[in-house]
Amino acid sequence: EVQLQASGGGLAQSGGSLRLSCATSGFAFSNSDMAWARQAPGKRLERVATIKSDGDTTTYADFVEGRFTISRDNAKNTVYLQMNDLKSEDTAKYYCNAMTANGLYFYPWGKGTLVTVSS
Repeated sequence: EVQLQASGGGLAQSGGSLRLSCATSGFAFSNSDMAWARQAPGKRLERVATIKSDGDTTTYADFVEGRFTISRDNAKNTVYLQMNDLKSEDTAKYYCNAMTANGLYFYPWGKGTLVTVSS
């Protein structure tokens, strides 16, 4: 059974930082490209960042470029999202998932972790 367990969310002040983790199991993590996505209340799911299986290539949505950093530890089957200079518009539930070669999400979503940024 595939598990995608995001954690590390919480309440942060505008300008603050949080580090999210997503512990995974049930699939070949070290061979999988990974992504973080988020969904704010009443809005569509949007991709935040991606990282290739070897960790060498990352991409970011324009709205987090320069503030967020995605990384991974293949020995721990875990992907991370360091979020700095948080803004109120970053308030959302954050999820991780593996990605297919054509950029689709692979598995059913986990429960995610809620990030709330107060202004």
